Amino acid sequence: MLHGIDVSAYQPTAYDTDGSSFVFIKATEGRSYVNPRLTAQTKTGRDAGLVVGFYHFLWPGDITAQVEYFVSETPEKAGDLLAVDWETTGDGTRATNAEKDGFIRKLKALRPDNRVVLYTNRDFWLNIDTTSYAGDGLWIADYTTAGKPRIKADWTFHQYTSEPHDKNVADFPSKAALRTWAESA
Repeated sequence: MLHGIDVSAYQPTAYDTDGSSFVFIKATEGRSYVNPRLTAQTKTGRDAGLVVGFYHFLWPGDITAQVEYFVSETPEKAGDLLAVDWETTGDGTRATNAEKDGFIRKLKALRPDNRVVLYTNRDFWLNIDTTSYAGDGLWIADYTTAGKPRIKADWTFHQYTSEPHDKNVADFPSKAALRTWAESA
Protein backbone atom coordinates (compact mmCIF):
# COMPACT_ATOMS: atom_id res chain seq x y z
CA MET A 1 0.00 0.00 0.00
CA LEU A 2 1.16 3.51 -0.83
CA HIS A 3 1.08 6.46 1.53
CA GLY A 4 0.02 9.97 0.65
CA ILE A 5 -1.56 13.13 2.01
CA ASP A 6 -4.13 15.70 1.08
CA VAL A 7 -3.60 19.40 1.66
CA SER A 8 -5.57 22.62 1.50
CA ALA A 9 -4.98 26.26 2.41
CA TYR A 10 -4.64 25.09 6.04
CA GLN A 11 -1.31 23.42 5.24
CA PRO A 12 1.92 25.18 4.29
CA THR A 13 3.00 25.53 0.68
CA ALA A 14 6.12 23.47 1.38
CA TYR A 15 4.44 20.51 3.10
CA ASP A 16 6.37 17.37 4.10
CA THR A 17 6.49 14.86 1.25
CA ASP A 18 8.77 12.28 2.91
CA GLY A 19 7.30 8.80 2.59
CA SER A 20 4.50 9.97 0.31
CA SER A 21 3.75 8.68 -3.18
CA PHE A 22 0.81 10.97 -3.90
CA VAL A 23 -0.89 14.19 -2.84
CA PHE A 24 -4.39 15.53 -3.34
CA ILE A 25 -4.59 19.33 -3.23
CA LYS A 26 -7.80 21.26 -2.62
CA ALA A 27 -8.28 23.45 -5.67
CA THR A 28 -11.78 24.91 -5.52
CA GLU A 29 -15.05 25.02 -3.64
CA GLY A 30 -18.47 25.93 -4.99
CA ARG A 31 -18.24 28.60 -7.67
CA SER A 32 -16.09 31.23 -5.97
CA TYR A 33 -13.27 29.80 -3.84
CA VAL A 34 -9.78 28.96 -5.09
CA ASN A 35 -7.11 27.68 -2.70
CA PRO A 36 -4.63 30.60 -2.50
CA ARG A 37 -1.77 28.10 -2.05
CA LEU A 38 -2.76 25.91 -5.01
CA THR A 39 0.12 26.85 -7.33
CA ALA A 40 2.82 26.54 -4.66
CA GLN A 41 1.39 23.30 -3.24
CA THR A 42 1.23 21.84 -6.75
CA LYS A 43 4.90 22.73 -7.30
CA THR A 44 5.87 21.06 -4.02
CA GLY A 45 4.15 17.82 -5.06
CA ARG A 46 5.54 17.82 -8.60
CA ASP A 47 9.08 18.69 -7.41
CA ALA A 48 8.93 15.69 -5.04
CA GLY A 49 7.87 13.38 -7.89
CA LEU A 50 4.47 12.63 -6.35
CA VAL A 51 1.39 11.61 -8.30
CA VAL A 52 -0.63 14.82 -8.02
CA GLY A 53 -4.38 15.12 -7.65
CA PHE A 54 -6.79 18.01 -7.22
CA TYR A 55 -10.17 18.13 -5.55
CA HIS A 56 -13.27 20.29 -5.62
CA PHE A 57 -15.49 20.70 -2.55
CA LEU A 58 -19.01 20.24 -3.92
CA TRP A 59 -21.92 22.49 -2.97
CA PRO A 60 -25.53 21.92 -4.01
CA GLY A 61 -26.73 23.76 -7.08
CA ASP A 62 -25.44 24.59 -10.58
CA ILE A 63 -23.23 21.58 -11.06
CA THR A 64 -22.20 22.58 -14.58
CA ALA A 65 -20.90 25.93 -13.31
CA GLN A 66 -18.97 24.19 -10.51
CA VAL A 67 -17.36 21.68 -12.88
CA GLU A 68 -16.39 24.43 -15.31
CA TYR A 69 -14.98 26.51 -12.45
CA PHE A 70 -12.92 23.57 -11.14
CA VAL A 71 -11.57 22.81 -14.63
CA SER A 72 -10.71 26.47 -15.24
CA GLU A 73 -8.70 26.71 -12.01
CA THR A 74 -6.77 23.41 -12.07
CA PRO A 75 -3.81 22.50 -14.26
CA GLU A 76 -4.70 20.41 -17.30
CA LYS A 77 -2.16 17.62 -17.31
CA ALA A 78 -2.77 14.02 -18.33
CA GLY A 79 -2.07 11.68 -15.43
CA ASP A 80 -3.16 14.09 -12.71
CA LEU A 81 -5.98 12.77 -10.54
CA LEU A 82 -9.22 14.70 -10.09
CA ALA A 83 -11.66 14.27 -7.23
CA VAL A 84 -14.96 15.62 -6.03
CA ASP A 85 -15.31 16.03 -2.25
CA TRP A 86 -18.92 15.18 -1.32
CA GLU A 87 -19.86 15.87 2.29
CA THR A 88 -21.81 18.31 4.42
CA THR A 89 -21.08 21.94 3.55
CA GLY A 90 -20.24 24.70 6.00
CA ASP A 91 -23.89 25.76 6.11
CA GLY A 92 -25.16 22.24 6.80
CA THR A 93 -26.40 21.44 3.28
CA ARG A 94 -25.15 18.84 0.82
CA ALA A 95 -25.31 18.13 -2.87
CA THR A 96 -27.78 15.41 -3.88
CA ASN A 97 -26.80 12.03 -5.28
CA ALA A 98 -27.80 13.27 -8.74
CA GLU A 99 -25.62 16.37 -8.34
CA LYS A 100 -22.66 14.27 -7.19
CA ASP A 101 -23.08 11.85 -10.08
CA GLY A 102 -23.61 14.68 -12.56
CA PHE A 103 -20.45 16.43 -11.41
CA ILE A 104 -18.36 13.28 -11.89
CA ARG A 105 -19.83 12.57 -15.35
CA LYS A 106 -19.39 16.17 -16.54
CA LEU A 107 -15.83 16.30 -15.19
CA LYS A 108 -14.95 13.03 -16.94
CA ALA A 109 -16.35 14.48 -20.19
CA LEU A 110 -14.34 17.72 -19.84
CA ARG A 111 -11.12 16.02 -18.72
CA PRO A 112 -11.04 12.62 -20.48
CA ASP A 113 -7.28 12.26 -19.88
CA ASN A 114 -7.70 12.25 -16.11
CA ARG A 115 -9.01 9.71 -13.63
CA VAL A 116 -11.92 11.11 -11.61
CA VAL A 117 -12.64 9.77 -8.12
CA LEU A 118 -15.22 10.42 -5.43
CA TYR A 119 -14.09 11.48 -1.96
CA THR A 120 -16.67 10.93 0.74
CA ASN A 121 -16.86 9.77 4.32
CA ARG A 122 -18.10 6.42 5.55
CA ASP A 123 -21.42 7.82 6.79
CA PHE A 124 -22.23 9.37 3.40
CA TRP A 125 -21.19 6.22 1.56
CA LEU A 126 -23.29 3.93 3.74
CA ASN A 127 -26.28 6.16 4.55
CA ILE A 128 -26.59 8.99 2.00
CA ASP A 129 -25.29 7.56 -1.27
CA THR A 130 -27.98 5.73 -3.24
CA THR A 131 -26.14 5.19 -6.54
CA SER A 132 -22.69 3.92 -5.47
CA TYR A 133 -21.28 5.88 -8.42
CA ALA A 134 -17.71 6.92 -7.73
CA GLY A 135 -16.34 7.51 -11.22
CA ASP A 136 -12.98 5.79 -11.61
CA GLY A 137 -12.52 5.05 -7.92
CA LEU A 138 -13.66 5.61 -4.37
CA TRP A 139 -11.61 7.70 -1.94
CA ILE A 140 -13.19 6.85 1.40
CA ALA A 141 -12.66 8.73 4.67
CA ASP A 142 -12.92 6.43 7.66
CA TYR A 143 -10.67 7.10 10.65
CA THR A 144 -9.57 3.60 11.44
CA THR A 145 -6.61 1.34 10.63
CA ALA A 146 -4.89 2.41 7.41
CA GLY A 147 -6.13 0.36 4.48
CA LYS A 148 -9.04 -1.14 6.41
CA PRO A 149 -12.03 1.17 5.91
CA ARG A 150 -15.23 -0.26 7.36
CA ILE A 151 -17.08 -0.65 4.05
CA LYS A 152 -17.72 -3.57 1.73
CA ALA A 153 -17.19 -1.66 -1.53
CA ASP A 154 -13.90 -1.62 -3.39
CA TRP A 155 -11.90 1.51 -2.64
CA THR A 156 -8.91 3.14 -4.33
CA PHE A 157 -7.82 5.62 -1.64
CA HIS A 158 -8.46 5.57 2.11
CA GLN A 159 -8.12 8.66 4.33
CA TYR A 160 -7.52 7.09 7.71
CA THR A 161 -6.66 10.03 9.98
CA SER A 162 -6.63 13.81 10.16
CA GLU A 163 -3.95 14.03 12.84
CA PRO A 164 -1.61 15.84 12.53
CA HIS A 165 -2.88 16.23 8.94
CA ASP A 166 -4.93 14.19 6.48
CA LYS A 167 -3.13 10.93 5.78
CA ASN A 168 -4.15 8.45 3.13
CA VAL A 169 -3.20 5.14 1.62
CA ALA A 170 -3.75 3.98 -1.96
CA ASP A 171 -4.53 0.41 -2.95
CA PHE A 172 -1.60 0.02 -5.38
CA PRO A 173 1.56 -2.09 -5.03
CA SER A 174 3.89 0.73 -6.14
CA LYS A 175 4.03 4.38 -7.14
CA ALA A 176 4.72 3.19 -10.71
CA ALA A 177 1.47 1.18 -10.64
CA LEU A 178 -0.46 4.21 -9.37
CA ARG A 179 1.12 6.42 -12.04
CA THR A 180 0.28 3.87 -14.76
CA TRP A 181 -3.35 3.73 -13.58
CA ALA A 182 -3.56 7.53 -13.42
CA GLU A 183 -2.14 7.90 -16.93
CA SER A 184 -4.42 5.27 -18.46
CA ALA A 185 -7.65 7.26 -18.17
